[in-house]
Amino acid sequence: MLETFFQGGPIFMGILSLILVAMLAVVGWSGLELMRGKMDKTNSRLALVPRIGLFAFIMGLLGQLIGLFSAFRAIELQAVEASPSLILSGFKISMISSVYGLLIFIISLAFWFGLKYLLSLKS
Repeated sequence: MLETFFQGGPIFMGILSLILVAMLAVVGWSGLELMRGKMDKTNSRLALVPRIGLFAFIMGLLGQLIGLFSAFRAIELQAVEASPSLILSGFKISMISSVYGLLIFIISLAFWFGLKYLLSLKS
């Protein structure tokens, strides 16, 4: 698992991990406020959850595009001999950050739907 993290690019994977922690903090904070019955700010804070998840997905796509750009530039400058298997394995590795961002987005949507459901039950 740690190897996949570093293959996806430690900079973007680290940023995505920080976004995941931030999203989980907002979810936890909103859940605590919901359990305490303070629903006045919970709804506006809850709207941040899918936005943070979407930001993670966009950052993952940005990481993939930057990785592909640098790989294609190396091929263009003939720094690397490009075989089809090398290109496909590079494409597979470049998708790691996108998939991680997508998973964070899906997790944020699941938490958002769950907390929205609990909010509708409380009101």
